[in-house]
Amino acid sequence: MTGQRRKRTMAELKRMSPQDFTAANKLPFGLILDDIRSANNVGSLFRTADGFALGHVYLCGITATPPHRDILKTALGATATVSWSYHEDCVDLVTELLGGGAQVQCLEQTHGSTPLQDFRLADPLPLYLVVGNEVNGVRQEVIDAASGTIEIQQFGTKHSLNVAVSAGMAVWEISRQARK
Repeated sequence: MTGQRRKRTMAELKRMSPQDFTAANKLPFGLILDDIRSANNVGSLFRTADGFALGHVYLCGITATPPHRDILKTALGATATVSWSYHEDCVDLVTELLGGGAQVQCLEQTHGSTPLQDFRLADPLPLYLVVGNEVNGVRQEVIDAASGTIEIQQFGTKHSLNVAVSAGMAVWEISRQARK
């Protein structure tokens, strides 16, 4: 029984080298981080983007950028493998991406949002998922500019999750659909 649940070694996991990962095809799916206060959350989101081979991470507003030490601490090298760029204004970025034929969904609780479990990936791709400030969420102007909103339903007394946790949940589901 021990062999069945033995942790796999790095060799057994068959992970790509950073050089091979950088050159590999990525999903036509990315993240937009708008006004994220915590550089630790930014680093965690870079790790998520690396773990699911996302195409790009856009950093907007007050979001810290690499090589901030707290980003590097939690990213564990993902800032070197994930394509990223900084854009001051998120609304301008969303408008530009939509004009290029992309879909932009915000991860936020809104009237008319689609529950994550009901969201179905459809053309057009690429798809970009906006996550917002840890306290205030995604700004209304960004929601108004985007294609739609996705919501993670919750059943306890709290009405929000950590931004890196919620983004990880949504990235897992959307990338699962994209890889089918």
